[in-house]
Amino acid sequence: MRAMTPTFVLTRPQMGENIGAAARAMLNFGVDRMRIVAPRDGWPNPAAVAMASGAGRVLDAATVHDDLAGSLSDCTYVYATTARQRDLTKSVLSPEAAMQDAAARIAEGQHVAVLFGPERSGLENEDIAQANALISVPVNPEFPSLNLAQCVLLVGYEWMRAAGAVTAVTTEMAGTDWATGDEVEHLARHFEERLEEAGFFFPDHKAASMKVNLRNMWSRMPLTRADVQTLHGTLRQMVRWARTR
Repeated sequence: MRAMTPTFVLTRPQMGENIGAAARAMLNFGVDRMRIVAPRDGWPNPAAVAMASGAGRVLDAATVHDDLAGSLSDCTYVYATTARQRDLTKSVLSPEAAMQDAAARIAEGQHVAVLFGPERSGLENEDIAQANALISVPVNPEFPSLNLAQCVLLVGYEWMRAAGAVTAVTTEMAGTDWATGDEVEHLARHFEERLEEAGFFFPDHKAASMKVNLRNMWSRMPLTRADVQTLHGTLRQMVRWARTR
C-alpha cells in the first residue's frame, strides 16, 4: 500500500521518553509511520509508552530494526536531519523545502523517509551517506543542539503545511456572519442622518467630502452583522441620551 505520509526513522534513540515524545509530535501533525533503529534501552520501552500519552498507536505500529539499512530497505527517497555541516556532497534543504519536495514525491507514489539521529550526537556520516538529501534546521550556531522530539515536531509541522492541512489565516465568527453591502449601507445612512441633525457636517462646502470619507471608512471595515447591530444600537442610545438632557 502506498505511504501517504513520510516514515520517520529514529536512529539509535537513547531514551524511551524521547521516543514517546517523538510519537506525540508525529501524531500532532498526522504522521504515524515510525521506525526505530537499535534503541539503546531495548524495545518495547515502558517509558516511551508513558510519555506518548495518547499517541500510543504510533508506538504500537512502530517497527524495530537492527540497522539503518534494514529500516530503509523499501524506501525510495531519504532525507537526513542535521544541524551541522558535513563533508559529503548532497543537496541541503530547509525543513520547509524538504517537506514540499516530500509531498510531491509521495503524491507520485514514492516511499519517503526522514532520519533523526540519537540525542547525544545526532547522525553519523555513515548514516547520512545512506540518505539522498539533507534537512538542515536553521538554529542558533552557538547552541545548535535540538532535542529529538523537538526536531521531529519541527519537521512534522512543515509536513502538515506542505500537505495543505495548515490554513495561514482564519477568522472565528463567534456565531455571526459578515455584514452584507446593504446592511453596511443602511448603517452609513443612519450615521449620516444623525450626524446631520447634530450639525457635524460643517462648514457646508466640506460636507460632501466629509460624507465620502465616512463612507470610505465604513467600506474599509470588515464588519459583521453583530458589529452593525451594535453600532446601530450605540447610535440610537447616544441620540436618546442627548435628547433627554
